[in-house]
Amino acid sequence: MRFLKFKRFLSDTKACTDGLDAVYFEEVRRHAGVDAAHAYGGFMAHLTAWCEHHEIPYQGVPVGTIKLSWTGRGNANKKAMIEEARSRQFNPQDDNEADALALLDWAMSQGSESA
Repeated sequence: MRFLKFKRFLSDTKACTDGLDAVYFEEVRRHAGVDAAHAYGGFMAHLTAWCEHHEIPYQGVPVGTIKLSWTGRGNANKKAMIEEARSRQFNPQDDNEADALALLDWAMSQGSESA
């Protein structure tokens, strides 16, 4: 069911905007366990299929790349990511939101007008 909800989330997001020009996501290469790896693979499969179907380019960005661009350290911890977000005048509710802001910042720094 979670994959169907994810696909609906993607479609709803696309419908609520002027369209999506690109999708950037955190590319995780290490998982805490088998269940996490399976879930990640399922989300990746649905995301890539959805993007291909809608002809939307997509790109995974390694976690270390995101952290390095945001904090100057590729192994920054959760607290450092949140503190960096706050130093940039954001108020993230948690490290996931801080990571998302960092990913957006990275995508925009690549010269992508669609980020």
